[in-house]
Amino acid sequence: MEQHVTPCEDAPPPLMYRVERPVFDEAYLHTQLLHPRERSPKTIRQRLAQAKAIALSFLPILTWLPSYPVKEYLFGDLVSGLSTGVMQLPQGLAYAMLAAVPPVYGLYSSFYPVLLYTFFGTSRHISIGTFAVISLMIGGVVVREAPDSMFTIQALNGTSTNTTVFIDTEARDARRVHVAVVLTTLVGVIQLVLGLLRFGFVAIYLTEPLVRGFTTAAAVHVFISQLKYLLGIQTPRFSGPLSALNSVTAVFSDITSTNVTTLIVGVVCMVVLYCVKDLNERFKKKLPVPIPGEIIVVMVSTGISYGLSLSENYQVDVVRTIPSGLLPPAIPDFSLLPNLVTDSIAIAVVGFSMGISLAKIFALKHGYSVDGNQELIALGLCNFVSSFFHTFAITCSMSRSLVQESTGGNTQIAGLLASMVVLLVVVAIGFVFQPLPQTALAAIIMVNLLGMFKQFRDIPALWRTSKIELAIWLVAFVASVLLGLDLGLLVALGFAILSVIYRTQRPVILPLFQAAECTGIKIFHSNSSIYFANSDLYLNALKEKTGVDPVHLQAIRKARKRQLKKERGGSQNHLDVQGNGQVAETHTESDSEETRFLEPLCPVHTLILDWTPVNFIDSVGAKAIKLVRDLISTPVCCFLTGTLLAELRTLQFFTGVATPEMVFPTIHDAVLHCRRRTAPPTIPAIQ
Repeated sequence: MEQHVTPCEDAPPPLMYRVERPVFDEAYLHTQLLHPRERSPKTIRQRLAQAKAIALSFLPILTWLPSYPVKEYLFGDLVSGLSTGVMQLPQGLAYAMLAAVPPVYGLYSSFYPVLLYTFFGTSRHISIGTFAVISLMIGGVVVREAPDSMFTIQALNGTSTNTTVFIDTEARDARRVHVAVVLTTLVGVIQLVLGLLRFGFVAIYLTEPLVRGFTTAAAVHVFISQLKYLLGIQTPRFSGPLSALNSVTAVFSDITSTNVTTLIVGVVCMVVLYCVKDLNERFKKKLPVPIPGEIIVVMVSTGISYGLSLSENYQVDVVRTIPSGLLPPAIPDFSLLPNLVTDSIAIAVVGFSMGISLAKIFALKHGYSVDGNQELIALGLCNFVSSFFHTFAITCSMSRSLVQESTGGNTQIAGLLASMVVLLVVVAIGFVFQPLPQTALAAIIMVNLLGMFKQFRDIPALWRTSKIELAIWLVAFVASVLLGLDLGLLVALGFAILSVIYRTQRPVILPLFQAAECTGIKIFHSNSSIYFANSDLYLNALKEKTGVDPVHLQAIRKARKRQLKKERGGSQNHLDVQGNGQVAETHTESDSEETRFLEPLCPVHTLILDWTPVNFIDSVGAKAIKLVRDLISTPVCCFLTGTLLAELRTLQFFTGVATPEMVFPTIHDAVLHCRRRTAPPTIPAIQ
């Protein structure tokens, strides 16, 4: 006897899709939905509260210093500040060489701006000070405005008619310092004005592939510029288009005059620094603080240079004069301004772009937010005010910021302590570093470029994910290497804009289905594609319109979980303390308990992102939208609608908790799914 089994016999009935609503006209939508009521005027108390908020936003230190947890944060900030300060000393001396000014001005630039950023900055973890890319851009301008040819002097050789040409280095260095200081003043003014005008969004036009290609090219320029110091040969410094090729040609044409002692010292310093960095990376979980390889190299090479008299006996170039104490403030020579406007704009934008990108990374990791406009104001004040004290332009350093964060830094108190370390050296013991070989500083610069050279790995990754972004990376790199950093940046920016025009000229038109909003479900619609130029604006609008802020929810979630842990006596939440100040948490509470504990945080339980009008998304946009993962870890679930499934797969969006099952073809499909998911379970009738 045959038995016929229906495959879908036990399956739930299919969801039915019916749409029924009244007919709306524009007048009804405008008066009843878009503008339901006029806003009431603000009271005096509200205006005072707004004024207080503006004052606090201008001086962010007032928002966290009064409630600074001394017992919890002070030790970590102390260790972090000392570690960062020890690292900042040799980098300040080395990067001054890139800026074509005497090394002591690198120390000045490592003190005043760091001190000011403590009061005006919104990031708790970045390390402000000298940075290779910015220093090199300054050096290019300085050499162009004060070349060696302006300071050549001819002198007779005794009674003969032969003359010797030499360079008045004292006058040249003084002129170059004036140029660097005026350039820094103008950079600070530009950043300050942009910040006051709320132009913090300008950095988004420097897309990540563009910045990474540009900084890789800058690393090539920096490496080439240090070859003459590593080899101990005398070659002119070039600027402008083809300066990299001219510098390489000059080095190889004079390579037969290499100072062997200088080369040996430099190579040994490079090997030691590389080994120390490798040890720090391999054993970062076991080391309480990173081994300060740079300061070790500086101290040992200085001692050897002094003991063996390398400068006199082996003609090794050394730092020479480092005056003790701080110079009195002085007004820059503003007559130089007209020639520096274009360069200052490029340096201001690049410096801010690097600072805000790193600040956002640390802010997302530690659950707080940074204000792009205030960061512009902070950098502008750091550069403008410090320029009156003989500094050159600064931004944040990636290597120092990683050290400041990984060694336990919690606030900019760590940066303040780092600046005090630099001040101590400038005031008291700066003369100790006068015998320091310049080849050791070149070794420090070259080894610190390893992180930038690793960005060449972007090429195969972008080839697999986005050919257009690969083209942006390559154009930024090639143009910056061949044309110089200033013109190269302009070309790369123009190409990036053209790529946007190219992609936006091919929209995919899809119908938009109307749906009524359900309780607890927010539908966010945007009619533009999501890419590097609007990803931040998209996220800000998402938070504003839906009231769902992933960073805020995560911060409250962590605070409540700490409270729950204290209430339970710490029996179910264990801390795993790792090296370099890193702490990892292992949570053993059940998902149901966490959900029940965190449910009151947000009235929204489901967020639907309507991507039906979106015709493309790049890797930067995909990274921004990966906030979905943050949302899923909170009491809010997120779903997508649209036809970008193939692109999202290519960009490796679906990893971890994000799966293709969270994408629906229409809004109503997503709403029906969410309503079924959140509906209470049905109780079967008792027969």
